[in-house]
Amino acid sequence: MIKIISAQSFKTIPWKNGKGVTTELAINPTGILDSFDWRLSIATVAEDGIFSDFSGYTRNLVLIEGDSISLTHNENKTDTLTNILDFATFDGGSKTEGKLQKGGIKDFNIITSKVACDTKVRTFTQPTNQSINFNGLVFAYSLYASIEVIDPQGVIHKIDHGDLLQLTQPKGVELSGTDLILIFIKSINE
Repeated sequence: MIKIISAQSFKTIPWKNGKGVTTELAINPTGILDSFDWRLSIATVAEDGIFSDFSGYTRNLVLIEGDSISLTHNENKTDTLTNILDFATFDGGSKTEGKLQKGGIKDFNIITSKVACDTKVRTFTQPTNQSINFNGLVFAYSLYASIEVIDPQGVIHKIDHGDLLQLTQPKGVELSGTDLILIFIKSINE
């Protein structure tokens, strides 16, 4: 099933630590800020600081705007995101501190429950064509261009950049675009 989530339906909500706001693109149907299986959001980071505690969750953070951020986890491991669509995967319960290198950034966040979901994130800075056959949820987001999807019946769907594409149990779906984030989420219980 193909679902297009328009940017007009995204919600602005406070960060869990209260030090900013995030734009929530999608959350599992029964999810709320303190209890969810998966959540996708975009945040603006304007200053250095400690990230919200999401113990029990895995975080994937993708740089989508700005010039570099370093993420230090538990004072002993550092991920530096320098290029657009670089991403880091880390434990949401880590004490993670973000340090901006040259001003504010925007990031795309994929936060998933460790006990509910297996998650894989892929990014593409060049034009790509992907055949999607996956037993779970697939999300696609393009930074600058539209995404084209051909469903198994040959019908072409165009998703404007800035909107979020959600595919449920996609089999035989062809997807093309550039500057893409693809997220694959599979329930551990299935």
